[in-house]
Amino acid sequence: MIKTLITASVFALATTPLLADSHAADWTDIETQAKAEGEVTWFVWYFEDRFREFSQQFTDETGITVTIPDGDHGTNIDKFLAEAGREAGDIDVLAFGNDRADSIPTDMLMALDALPADDGRISEIVGIGKDGAALGFWGNQTGIAYDPAKISADDLPQSVEDFAAYWSANPGQMGFNYENGGSGPSFLRNIFRNLSDADFTDGAVSDEKMAMLDAGVDFFNENAANYEITASNADSLTRLSDGEFMLVPAWEDHMAGLQRSGEIRSDLAFYIPEMGMNGGGNFVGIPKNAPHPAAAQLFMAWLTSPEIQTQFNQTFGSMPMNANADDSAALIPNSMRDRQRAWAPNPFGDAMVERFIEDVVLER
Repeated sequence: MIKTLITASVFALATTPLLADSHAADWTDIETQAKAEGEVTWFVWYFEDRFREFSQQFTDETGITVTIPDGDHGTNIDKFLAEAGREAGDIDVLAFGNDRADSIPTDMLMALDALPADDGRISEIVGIGKDGAALGFWGNQTGIAYDPAKISADDLPQSVEDFAAYWSANPGQMGFNYENGGSGPSFLRNIFRNLSDADFTDGAVSDEKMAMLDAGVDFFNENAANYEITASNADSLTRLSDGEFMLVPAWEDHMAGLQRSGEIRSDLAFYIPEMGMNGGGNFVGIPKNAPHPAAAQLFMAWLTSPEIQTQFNQTFGSMPMNANADDSAALIPNSMRDRQRAWAPNPFGDAMVERFIEDVVLER
């Protein structure tokens, strides 16, 4: 029965002039066709339950049902790639991180030129884009969470040298993870970056390049007695909230979410040190063989609109991916965002963390 319905749906799409070239059609016609399709399936790999609740307002506004299957990042991308040869796949809208953008062939995505004009939309994240075939819908940033009851904003460490001095003066008052979340790895990678002449824009690995990380390894080993290793992003923030630490690396959106749910103290603050820390975000795109292409476009326009991006910032703490959104609920001012650094591509990025584990963690 399901196969019959899919076949019928594919036939209808193939014989509908609008959807044969929906990008050239009038947006009003796309809205009409979207409501006739009546559903859209969004493949996103995190916050599935929360996004199901949040997207109910799209259904209330349009009458279009939003389905969000459970799945992880890699599995969703693998499914997208595996369905490339099908006339109609199962994915209407695919979310993917900027770090996985190179896994998504641009020619497998629908052009988005039929969407209503909006000069605030963001199509590149830390210099990565898909030639207009994907839009940013979620911005994230790593930085340092701190306890303002214990350290003032004027005294926050900003450079590698500042962190060494802080650790020496406040032993055991900062912890960071190197696995189970990316905030600690962002911190250690940027220590390496500031103490190295290696090319952090190139993912290639060589003995010579890895040797350029020696100064960073020495830095962590020389200061090993004065910082703590935590189990995860969440462990770091929980221990900060409980008063064990003054400083921990954190994700802006993760921290904001925990504060709004009452899981950590609301008075904790966040900053990006001047030495820089990694940030990025997530895209959404529409497969060319989306089973509900008009509904997918309508959902994309809604998801990336200033109003919804404002709500994302207020509800989830994510960095707005529309320049016309209100980001007043963000944990940091826009003036601090020029300290964002792109993640070093793999395999070099992973090799840095492996070097830290082998030559620092296992030597403690």
